[in-house]
Amino acid sequence: MPSDELTQPAGVHVDPLTILRCGEIEILGRMPWSSNATFLVNVTDGPDVARAIYKPARGERPLWDFPTGLYKREVGAYVLSAVTGLDVIPPTVLRDDGPLGEGSLQWFVQADFAQHYFTLYEQRGDLHDQMRAMAVFDIVANNTDRKSGHCLIGPDERLWGIDNGLCFAAEFKLRTVIWEFGGEDIAESLLEAIRPLRDELPLSLAALLDADEIDALQERVDHLLMQGTFPIDVGGRRYPWPLV
Repeated sequence: MPSDELTQPAGVHVDPLTILRCGEIEILGRMPWSSNATFLVNVTDGPDVARAIYKPARGERPLWDFPTGLYKREVGAYVLSAVTGLDVIPPTVLRDDGPLGEGSLQWFVQADFAQHYFTLYEQRGDLHDQMRAMAVFDIVANNTDRKSGHCLIGPDERLWGIDNGLCFAAEFKLRTVIWEFGGEDIAESLLEAIRPLRDELPLSLAALLDADEIDALQERVDHLLMQGTFPIDVGGRRYPWPLV
């Protein structure tokens, strides 16, 4: 993929969700190093054009520990991020009319791809609170694949988490590189953000999950609220591989 295509077109000032939901999808090329079929696309709605990442269901490789439909978990991750106000996942929608069929469509984060969680943690102390928010998100979502390279810093100085298809399993499977805050008290604002989920999940999220996955998510929220601290990986086994 030519490097000049890995940017948003100049002058894009549209609402991401509107264009993702309504725009016409044109495949530009396949993203490198992706285990499942992942495409960079243009999304066009009238005069507006934006870049997005398209993950069609038919491009998924079967997994023994997750059911088919990882693209729905990509959408669920955004919904969880949005309804809690943690806002760490780029806008993502479900499209049933993509060029290769039903799949997820996520706003493309224009980032410096030489930067990732490890470099940003060392160099950007001002981002640590956003990293804490992402850590809370990953625990609640039971993210099994938060690699360092899945943490991107956008031009708006926002930290974004991408590749969220391996989330929401009923069995606790957390795998993440974000362990530097282990043992710290979780900010009350973050606890308040997830507290409503303990009693009920919004229908927009619950509709994407199985009943046992809903119960497990609420149990994780309840545990975090009771503990009030970031967990510690005592065994050092809850890192994804590769790390970046």
